[in-house]
Amino acid sequence: MTQSDLFTWSMEQDPMLRSTIVTVLLLDTEPDWATLVRMIDRGTRVVPRFRHTLSPVPLSLAPPRWKPDEDFDLFWHIRRATLARPANLAAVLEFARTEAMTAFDPARPLWKFTLLTGMPGGKCAAVLTVHHSLTDGIGGIQIAGEILDFSREGTERGPIKVGNEPSMGTLADIVAWNWATGSSLLTGSLARTPKLMRSLADPVGTVRGSATLATSVLRLARPVTTTLSPVMTDRSLGRQLTVLQFPLKQLSDSALAVECTLNDAFLTALVLGLRQYHARYDAPIERLRLTMPISLRTPDDPIGGNRITLARFAIPADTDNALKQMWQVHTLVERWRREPAIPLSNTVAAVFNRMPSAVLAEMLKHVDFVASDVPGSPIPLYLAGAEVEHVHAFGPTLGTAFNATLLSHLGTCHIGLTIDTAAVPDIADFVACIDSGFRKVLAAGARPDDQARPQ
Repeated sequence: MTQSDLFTWSMEQDPMLRSTIVTVLLLDTEPDWATLVRMIDRGTRVVPRFRHTLSPVPLSLAPPRWKPDEDFDLFWHIRRATLARPANLAAVLEFARTEAMTAFDPARPLWKFTLLTGMPGGKCAAVLTVHHSLTDGIGGIQIAGEILDFSREGTERGPIKVGNEPSMGTLADIVAWNWATGSSLLTGSLARTPKLMRSLADPVGTVRGSATLATSVLRLARPVTTTLSPVMTDRSLGRQLTVLQFPLKQLSDSALAVECTLNDAFLTALVLGLRQYHARYDAPIERLRLTMPISLRTPDDPIGGNRITLARFAIPADTDNALKQMWQVHTLVERWRREPAIPLSNTVAAVFNRMPSAVLAEMLKHVDFVASDVPGSPIPLYLAGAEVEHVHAFGPTLGTAFNATLLSHLGTCHIGLTIDTAAVPDIADFVACIDSGFRKVLAAGARPDDQARPQ
């Protein structure tokens, strides 16, 4: 496992930090079962992690090692069930909620796929549950590309290309792991400081550059000891899932009105909604603390695995002016994206992995929420002959009050909310406030001349 993969797996020591990703597909009809099985089987061969289990190293001197599951049974992972009436979206989300709260069997590959039938009009749903150690959000979209088609009749695919897994013994694993952990920061520093001749000519600048990088790593991994929200403070094992939907073009237009990004508009809508939610408790807020995944994935990276850094930072929440708030968010996010340590995801994860689990858990529980923006498909997709009408992604809370994941599909932004029921006991009021935040952003984009971009 990489340091980033290990980080998501190690959090399982505290059930509140359970790192499960749930994706719900709403389909216009029931897919052909034989074709579905064949496509999923193919997907597990393209991404071998879906046929692997974790093998622990003695005394935990290195992380668990992925190894092929000699007893792999595809039909243990693929299941069918009929929803009880009323077989509606609420019933699907109730099933998905229990999946999000259920731990995986570590003796088997860490994923499940369930087809839910019995919905009105012959429609059905598919629920895919994956442990975060297998993939991040964008990696998940790539994996879906190996299973979903571009037409109802199917998509012609080439031969499967599977790379060879490196083979090492336990002792070699331990040596390699600890060497990589100890050297990653050093090599990262060397890669980002001047070349040797320039270093000799400017030793002060070289030292300053290395110190800047080290300081950046500490900023990403610094302990968090206080919760900024005075309302969303409790944590539990309870989870509730709900969804919101908004037009992608309108949300993008609002962002473009102040030269910002869709992600800026997304974060702004959440902050405006949270301001309204806290106002209901007569608890005004100036800032909230956010965990935001930053993708490091390149076209050359293999499918699956984690290629992200989790940036944790305080985000301003001191205005109801949507465009002003969006520009504040944009400025802050861009500054974090330019942090020198951002490319060193394994180094930052290594710092977390060296912390006692109780300390790490306490730190993560002081973050207010997680927000992730995952680009989806602008064209129709099909699953074994059934059209995918809607896609809802639900990320883990990672100890926070809630996770909001934006996934676009066919011109619609689907917002999946995974909510800790102790942090947010009044789910309906909370969702109404978040919905209001998005509508404020949409309205601001429709009349940008009323609110000039802040200078």
